Amino acid sequence: MTDPIADLLTRIRNANSNGYKTVKIPYSELKKNILRVLKEQGYIVDFLAEMEEEHGILKVELKYGPDGEKIIRVIQRISTPGKRVYSGASDLPDVLDGLGISIVSTSKGVLSNIEAKKLRVGGEILCEVW
Repeated sequence: MTDPIADLLTRIRNANSNGYKTVKIPYSELKKNILRVLKEQGYIVDFLAEMEEEHGILKVELKYGPDGEKIIRVIQRISTPGKRVYSGASDLPDVLDGLGISIVSTSKGVLSNIEAKKLRVGGEILCEVW
């Protein structure tokens, strides 16, 4: 697998479009931190790290509205292994005029663009969610 973050986003996107309640994703610390930001910002219900057949997995519980509408409408990769996208703290983009978030890998850890602006740190823009 050349891009594990793209795999994470694709698994969430596919499970969400098919209406699944949970999705299993191979474990990594970076994926765990991305899921933590998604949980803090209210895009997923929760996630849990487990061991399954000698491999770690992340079990993600997806979030839907009261009538079954999707909370995550779009989740897309911005920075790729072939084209990295970096931004300074003052240049971090507002996603849909503040209705969405971007997830940024900074020197202070993986943060949402909102938290990164408050802490005045820039970094690699991993993905956008709305």
